[in-house]
Amino acid sequence: MRQIVLDTETTGLETSQDHRIIEIGCVELVGRKLTGRHYHQYINPQRKVDEGAMEVHGITDQFLEDKPLFDQVAKEFLEFVDGADLVIHNAPFDVGFINHEIAKLSGKYQVIETSCRIIDTLALARQKHPGQKNNLDALCKRYGVDNSARDLHGALLDAEILADVYLLMTGGQVNLNISDQSNSASGEVSAKSSIRRLSDDRTPLRIVKPSEDELALHQQKLDAINKSSGACIWMGSSD
Repeated sequence: MRQIVLDTETTGLETSQDHRIIEIGCVELVGRKLTGRHYHQYINPQRKVDEGAMEVHGITDQFLEDKPLFDQVAKEFLEFVDGADLVIHNAPFDVGFINHEIAKLSGKYQVIETSCRIIDTLALARQKHPGQKNNLDALCKRYGVDNSARDLHGALLDAEILADVYLLMTGGQVNLNISDQSNSASGEVSAKSSIRRLSDDRTPLRIVKPSEDELALHQQKLDAINKSSGACIWMGSSD
């Protein structure tokens, strides 16, 4: 099962006002494991970024001037996500913007739903936690996901964080192992991944053995449990 966790940043909130995508970030899951493959691309929107949007993601008009147009990256992006389940927080927003960009390409590509199944993690979170805050920051706090690097929104960072949240929310376990053959689609900017391999050279844990007094107190506690319940499962264990 191949899933792509996706996030976008945009010039504003409404496609009806012809706001555009300026950043796409994706990370790949296969069999609920992070593969290390990702797609990341900044895009020249050919219009100004709203001041309110820039305060959220920090991406300026000047930064985007020399970035490729969506038409120039569409084929690579759509090939990367083709056939996958797209995992998106508040999916109607991102899907709406992706389809808005596709519609500008004069029929070269079909809407994203024709090649991908959409999974909305906001809808999932509302089902699991009705009446509670279910934005990405709230879910990180609820599931113990570290988002300390998230001073501003960024599409790739948000996709990485959302991958952790999604795995915990839907299965209770996150596998941090990344394939040795990890690679990236050739997006222009390679952001430092917040997904880290577990270190193979960690300092061994120190073993602390109980003293004779502690063992005696432990045995007294077991005797008391056994007397009150008649079935202390730890009785007879010398470990």
